[in-house]
Amino acid sequence: MQQVIVIGGGVVGLASAWWLLEAGYRVTLLERAPEVGTGTSYSNGGQLSYRYVSPLADAGVPLKAVQWLFQEHGPLRFKPQFDPHQWRWLAAFLANCRADVNRRMTDKLLELGELSRQGMARLQPIVPLDAFAWRDAGKLVVYRTRKAFEAAVAKPDPAGTRQVWSAAECVAREPALAAMEDRLAGGIYNGGEAVADCYAFCVALAERLRLHPRFQGVVHGEATRIATMHGRVTGIETPAGSLHADAYVLAAGMQSRALAGTAGISLPLYPLKGYSLTAPIRQDDVAPEISVTDFERKVLYARIGDKLRVAAMVDMVGEDLSLDEKRIASLVRQVRDTMPRAADYTQVTPWAGLRPATPTSSPIIGATPYANLWLNVGHGPLGFTFACGTASLLADLMRDKPTPFPLDGLTL
Repeated sequence: MQQVIVIGGGVVGLASAWWLLEAGYRVTLLERAPEVGTGTSYSNGGQLSYRYVSPLADAGVPLKAVQWLFQEHGPLRFKPQFDPHQWRWLAAFLANCRADVNRRMTDKLLELGELSRQGMARLQPIVPLDAFAWRDAGKLVVYRTRKAFEAAVAKPDPAGTRQVWSAAECVAREPALAAMEDRLAGGIYNGGEAVADCYAFCVALAERLRLHPRFQGVVHGEATRIATMHGRVTGIETPAGSLHADAYVLAAGMQSRALAGTAGISLPLYPLKGYSLTAPIRQDDVAPEISVTDFERKVLYARIGDKLRVAAMVDMVGEDLSLDEKRIASLVRQVRDTMPRAADYTQVTPWAGLRPATPTSSPIIGATPYANLWLNVGHGPLGFTFACGTASLLADLMRDKPTPFPLDGLTL
């Protein structure tokens, strides 16, 4: 029975550990924080968007990005740095801003989304849905301009599940949108999409891991270097000493890039810093029951338990986790304007996380140049959505089993 060390205790690492345990491996989890799920997984948007995937790279995006940079409250902020990672990532991203690439990646991510939805369903007997405030809320993407709305409606609907709603229908189905009805062109609704608390999911899954007979425990320590020799990884170095196993899985969010670099592997990851707000919902508040995405402003709204979670913005500022007070204030103003009665905005808790994104918005799963080192990285803002699917694929690949669909575009 092989021993595996999974590096990373966020939602992707925890899911990877579970699927590998179920595949027959003995697993140790290495996490640098004192608790699991406290990095990018902690306070993310909470949306499980299996059927609505929209790769960031697309035709017309560079022009939109330039326009956003000149908007006071725009969804994008770019801070040029003397960082080769930033410029290489941007060059690759721009090269992928083509309609044909977007269509191809959308199709692939839809396959991954369906696999992830099935994986989450298989976990239900192990991790009860009420343990992490899971709700089948559906997802409504609302559009402020007629042009954007018509372009979205014109796109194919491969699953055949979407519903096109007028502005009045959007408000009738989701009263939290009432304040912006006169500014809406319409919306597109997809059923089967869910919302949940990602951090609570991480905690609940970690508890199940500890009860698994093949789980070897959590080691809390910083992985500083991947030691290699003759085409194989020989250990993971930490300040407390080296850890050794038969195989190793890198699933450590943005930390994965630097760690892979110690083994001579270049991962095309860049941190897209995002913000979230969490506000309590009072008895008389009109919070959204449906998961809502404001398309033009790139703001997501999700009711998670008795709280409203709002996630937004992309800051390309390197690995800077500080809370930008101006960005937070801007987001609060936008939220108050869009859903003024949805929550108690005087009690907002702000948060920022670094989403480890690839230029194509697709995660990287599977083999590396080292026979016993595997990857599950690059999920961007969709780590919670795709974690179960990529963990399942990883377990198949490590056992040399056929995957349910070709992984072109999803490998290193």
